Amino acid sequence: MEYIDYYKVLGVNKDATDAEIKKAYRKLARKHHPDINPDDKNAEKKFQQINEANQVLSDPENRKKYDKYGKDWKHAEEFEKAGQQRQYSRSSQGGGFEGGGNFSGGDFSDFFESMFGGGASSFGGASSGSWGAGTKFKGQDYQAELHLELRDVFETHKRTITINGKNIRLTIPAGVADGQVIKIKGYGGEGTNGGPKGDLYITFSIENLTSFQRDGANLYASVSIDLYKAVLGGDLTVDTFDGKVKLNVPPGTQNGTKIKLKGKGFPIYKKEGAFGDLYLTYQISIPTELTEKQKELFTELAKLSAS
Repeated sequence: MEYIDYYKVLGVNKDATDAEIKKAYRKLARKHHPDINPDDKNAEKKFQQINEANQVLSDPENRKKYDKYGKDWKHAEEFEKAGQQRQYSRSSQGGGFEGGGNFSGGDFSDFFESMFGGGASSFGGASSGSWGAGTKFKGQDYQAELHLELRDVFETHKRTITINGKNIRLTIPAGVADGQVIKIKGYGGEGTNGGPKGDLYITFSIENLTSFQRDGANLYASVSIDLYKAVLGGDLTVDTFDGKVKLNVPPGTQNGTKIKLKGKGFPIYKKEGAFGDLYLTYQISIPTELTEKQKELFTELAKLSAS
């Protein structure tokens, strides 16, 4: 198995923070994504390596194993158990084996080949038994990031993504959140010795290009109304996320007044037909560049108010 330095793949140092790893992954994933580089085999291979690197380094436990065991990190638990068994076997026979130790490079890989690849491994002269070539291992889990706009997740829809050269048709539920992760069972790497396939974990990166602010299933927006309508009242047509509605502005509406439009917010995740609310804040627009006649009328109003 070829050794791939996942830190070099992402272009980060071994002491990189989780945030630095995430930032590097997102930048490279966008650059090498198959949708952006169609029919480019090199970009596709690079994209696979980027996903593999992120899958390992973004998980604290996997990263710890990788730092210790290199390319054989997936077999860390088996190695540690086998090392303990070997230590016990040697100790019980008066051997000189001391501690578990850290294996690296070729020695470590050779050790695993003898354990899992059908080699003549033995522990204190005994057969490796259940740790031999027939041991089944689950395939590697894959991680991918799907970039969408907020309007894309207002309705449930289907989308095709490409992972390791395979097209996967997804149903994306309405109301999915930014940063949310979903698991697709059995779409990871192939298992070893007949073991089950790994899983695919998809992280949603949702960009909001609208004038609405989202908080869970609720939406928030500001609406500008002119001074005359705020004072006198009247009808006002406003935008919601999926259309327009007509409102009645009561006379004497104050700047900063908040209203709630029930059920006009964002879909609630996996609750068919359920929506959050839309909260609107009125911002009163003060007229500028008044004509002389308007100034006279405002002056008259001021006098009437003072009397």
